[in-house]
Amino acid sequence: MVRIGIIGCGSITRNRHAPEYSANPQAIIAGYYDHNRDRAELLAESYGGKVYDSAEELLMSDDIHAVSVCTSNATHAAITIQALESGKHVLCEKPMAVTLEECARMAETSERTGKYLMIAHNQRLTYGHAKAKEILQSGEMGKILSFSTVLAHPGPEHYSAAQGKHTWYLKQSLASLGAMGDLGIHKADLIRWLTGEEITEVSSFNATRDKTDENGELAEVNDNAVCLLRSESGIIGTLAVSYSNYGDWDSRTVIYCANGVMICGGNPDSSVEIVRRNNERILYKPEVSPGGQARINSRVIDTFVDCIVNRKPPEISGREGMAAMKIVLGCMESARKGSSVRI
Repeated sequence: MVRIGIIGCGSITRNRHAPEYSANPQAIIAGYYDHNRDRAELLAESYGGKVYDSAEELLMSDDIHAVSVCTSNATHAAITIQALESGKHVLCEKPMAVTLEECARMAETSERTGKYLMIAHNQRLTYGHAKAKEILQSGEMGKILSFSTVLAHPGPEHYSAAQGKHTWYLKQSLASLGAMGDLGIHKADLIRWLTGEEITEVSSFNATRDKTDENGELAEVNDNAVCLLRSESGIIGTLAVSYSNYGDWDSRTVIYCANGVMICGGNPDSSVEIVRRNNERILYKPEVSPGGQARINSRVIDTFVDCIVNRKPPEISGREGMAAMKIVLGCMESARKGSSVRI
């Protein structure tokens, strides 16, 4: 049984980490820490486990085998490195850190200590994207030519634990990377994984178009970004993110190939839609649970626990997280410079 400690008890813990660990028969939540003790105590009441007085106390406990790091972006690196040094396996929420130097130290610490570091890039683990990867690898779509990927929703003030315009997601000192770090990182990792290629050049426009803080001033971080990406073989595409989509959530990824088009997330009746050159359409239905409901388990927690139990290094490692971060940080640099950036 893997005994889990959770550091950071906000919305991602409440909605994903805690319930999914609780549902996993090979894991038990043994401890929590949050600077807001009430949040930790509420989770302990629901799922059991001890509330610790500090992250350091939790990490020093022999009762904890592995931890989820679910704190604000700017604190990920320090906590993750301390956890690895303390002999704990780590599942770190995305983005893994806010600088490449921090990412490198995290990955190096994992490799030196022999403790696993997994980054919570959940997009790879959905049925639709896994099916898309399988189809692309089969070769039936032919050469990948270009792509378009987007993630847009109404903004983090609607889902963060501290709901409202004072949320840490909109603070430079805590979030650092804005919508690009929160949403763009998902799509950067997904495009690398689906195409099987590294992105080598980026160009980006970032802007704060609508989000304001609790004082009515424009938020300190970007709330929209549109990026151009080029891969090592010349695949080109767009990546767009937004915190100001006040309609339905948009999470489409379209891959344009020599033999047709693959659409992920664009049809409510399918996880993946293939449109061939002759206009033949093939729909791959969303995965459902045995009870007939659409699956909502992210697979992130189950994957992490399985890696520990079966002693297999996670595919979504610190090095993988770092590769996606290079894209995001390259786009941030491009927006600042007003020119394309090679990464």
